Amino acid sequence: MAKIKLSKISTKPPKDIEKDKAKKLEAKYVEEIRDLQRLMYAERKHSLLVVLQGMDASGKDGITRKVFGKINPAGCRVHSFKKPTDEEFSHDFLWRVHKVAPSKGIIQIFNRSHYEDVLIQRVHKWITPKVVKQRFEHINNFEALLQSNNTHILKFFLYVSPEEQLVRLNERKTMPHKFWKHNPNDFKEREHWAAYMKAYEDCINNCGPDIPWHIVPSDENWYKEYFVAKVVYEKMKSLRMKYPPLKDE
Repeated sequence: MAKIKLSKISTKPPKDIEKDKAKKLEAKYVEEIRDLQRLMYAERKHSLLVVLQGMDASGKDGITRKVFGKINPAGCRVHSFKKPTDEEFSHDFLWRVHKVAPSKGIIQIFNRSHYEDVLIQRVHKWITPKVVKQRFEHINNFEALLQSNNTHILKFFLYVSPEEQLVRLNERKTMPHKFWKHNPNDFKEREHWAAYMKAYEDCINNCGPDIPWHIVPSDENWYKEYFVAKVVYEKMKSLRMKYPPLKDE
């Protein structure tokens, strides 16, 4: 399989996609996802793990709100991965991840994920290339284990341009309803953009192809939301789930 080069991929929507049509389809998919999640929760044979990765301000929170906002909270979980705690550091890097993998019937959203351990740690040279390679193998085995238990994994890289990211980061300093998102460290991380893109490329090229990444052009929110909603809907629809029959008394 040919290696992915992010520099060859646009962060903008394809020109043949109409915004109005995409937004209407997105609304339809969101309604369908709501109904399919109810079915998944009732059947309890499948679970769905949605991995959202991307640079700061790429829109991970927005996807969670727009695509999954209509789901019954009883059947949907969101976990945001921050800096590991002392307890988490004392275990292997996947220990904290396996604990929050979805049980059957549940949609689990990872806002950042186990891939942080081959991204930020690699970019800042906190781990060696040898450890990175080992972790790729562990991640592949871990995801295969989850999938063998009917946990279906969808991985999205929200691919935003550095120019658009800067606009969004500055909005967090000027728009009151976004003040809470402002973090001065986000601007420092921008200085490592090239290193992050190389790290993301290696994640995409080394973690799959059995559970491939979806690269989502994310400079326009409407297209990003349409893209993710479509992929999630199609995956859930393909499971051919059924409501369980009435139990005998």
